[in-house]
Amino acid sequence: MLNLHSETMKYMCLFLAVVCLYTLIGCKEKAIEEGEINNITYEVTASEDIATVRPNEPLVLEPVAGGEVVYGNDTVSIDATNAAEGYIIIEYTGANEKVKMQLTGPDGVTYTYNLMSQSAVIPITSGNGSYSATIYENISGSQYSTLFTTDMDLTVTNAMGPYLYPNQYVNFNKDSAIVPKAKELAEGAKTDLEVVTAVYSFVVGNVTYDKEKFEAAEKTYLPNVDEVLSTKRGFCFDYSALMCSMLRSQQIPARMEIGYAGDVYHAWLSVYIDDKGWVSGIIEFNGTDWTLMDPTFAANTSNAKLKSFIGDGSNYVTKYVY
Repeated sequence: MLNLHSETMKYMCLFLAVVCLYTLIGCKEKAIEEGEINNITYEVTASEDIATVRPNEPLVLEPVAGGEVVYGNDTVSIDATNAAEGYIIIEYTGANEKVKMQLTGPDGVTYTYNLMSQSAVIPITSGNGSYSATIYENISGSQYSTLFTTDMDLTVTNAMGPYLYPNQYVNFNKDSAIVPKAKELAEGAKTDLEVVTAVYSFVVGNVTYDKEKFEAAEKTYLPNVDEVLSTKRGFCFDYSALMCSMLRSQQIPARMEIGYAGDVYHAWLSVYIDDKGWVSGIIEFNGTDWTLMDPTFAANTSNAKLKSFIGDGSNYVTKYVY
């Protein structure tokens, strides 16, 4: 019997005054141009223009339970057929309304997932090696009993797969409203960086931090990206999931990172850019240096305060990656 204590969502976000800041600016042709985003003046030093416009047609990858490599019993199955692509699929057919899975990878980090539906896509983000998976059913209160446990040797050959496929936290499909919106935002972009700029600008400029939604959220809360797009309200999970979903639909790897911003539990994201690798900071790019991208902070705090807090990124400690 196991007593599981999920880390409370009530410490996930910082309550900051709503003041939009300027966003990163992509490459421009010739000299220096000035402009205004959200009433904040920016200045950008131009660099060489790239003539080719990148394709903006969406490509939404769909996880598949292949049925060839399966661990489980009569009530639950863990389909690892496509583990090489960076995900496993959990199927639960029992009647218990509170089911959890703990997954410990070769790095020793244990992820706890609330299985909110009969099928859940779980990303493999701890690298290649031996994984231990245990499924628990609730008995009462915070008491759980073990339903199934197994060890799995998993090898991910598509290193970007975990950050391109949808999963339980970054949940979207080809029919999601965020897909055509991302296509619209990416239109005319010449590079992935320009797409990131457009999506980032849209999210921080249009989504309002919803304190009431945050305070009402249950520990089992999972973002609904289409709802966030429609209502344009949310908190840290919503900001990160929305942006990750849009970028993934444009074949730009993006990972939701959860950990601590200072001493507060929080969610942010990083993006993979060709020729740059994983960029843990896209709030500002001055031609040489990057700082941490966090769309919740960007939408809800002043530029000066943001830069002061972020500094060299040491205030952020990543605990989980989705």
